[in-house]
Amino acid sequence: MPQVAAGLSAQVLSMMYGALSASVAVLVLLGGIYLLRRTRDGRLDALFTACGSSFPLMKRLMAEAPGTFAHSMAVANLAEAGAEAIGVDPLLARVGAYYHDVGKIAQPEYFFENQADGENPHDGSDPADSARIIRAHVDRGVELAREAGLPAEVLKIIAEHHGTSLVRYFFYKASCEDKASCEDKVSCGDASAFEADFRYTGGKPSIPEAAVVMLADASEACVRAMRRPSPAGIESCVRGVIAEREGDGQLPGFLTGEDVERLVEVFVRGLVSQWHERCEYPEYLPERSPSIADQRSQPQGS
Repeated sequence: MPQVAAGLSAQVLSMMYGALSASVAVLVLLGGIYLLRRTRDGRLDALFTACGSSFPLMKRLMAEAPGTFAHSMAVANLAEAGAEAIGVDPLLARVGAYYHDVGKIAQPEYFFENQADGENPHDGSDPADSARIIRAHVDRGVELAREAGLPAEVLKIIAEHHGTSLVRYFFYKASCEDKASCEDKVSCGDASAFEADFRYTGGKPSIPEAAVVMLADASEACVRAMRRPSPAGIESCVRGVIAEREGDGQLPGFLTGEDVERLVEVFVRGLVSQWHERCEYPEYLPERSPSIADQRSQPQGS
């Protein structure tokens, strides 16, 4: 009997320990799910809050750099659609696009979209100095976003939306300065101009949403620079942007061929709807002549 009792006691203890271990495992699992959900909800709350026009940093962008704000809204529409098309986070892509250029509010007049009066402070300036001002908007944007409490992923997008790409216009300007002709921008270089001094330093995209924002940003800017964008021209522009970034090594393994085709499709659709040709409206008459004064009245005999 004592042996049977001892055996039963050992079995009961084993069952108790097993039940206790299972209970602890369940509690740990539930706790982990709770913390993960809380973190995820907090992140989503932060992203949704940053979307609002009443968010202080958004208000600053609207007021201090209205051209950049308009550009950012257009990029956000493209980035969200592109992210959804390739199966990454569309909300993160949208919010990252909203704030990708927020650093421009430090010196908005140095960016073309904000030069409403036609004056360009880069005219006559040293190309290296101009490139430093242009590149600085990335670091300044990260600082402003961090001060505003935006999520870490948004800071990544701001830092990486140009990758390590070249500020081409001012590099070519520096390379070809004082040359009689600068049509061949590749071969007319100046030994005193180095690409490294004209490249962004934010780092190549480390998350796919940053890659999507990079391509949406460059595609929107490319099409905006076209005189009369046609659907075929817009598609050529978007494909050229993606090919150039891939060729420069700015998209480290993020996009498959299928992803590229999906991005081209949604970007072209969005840009065509934004930049489609419109019919010419007749000029408004300053005053209505007596002969048509009653034109809007009910026709006689009706």
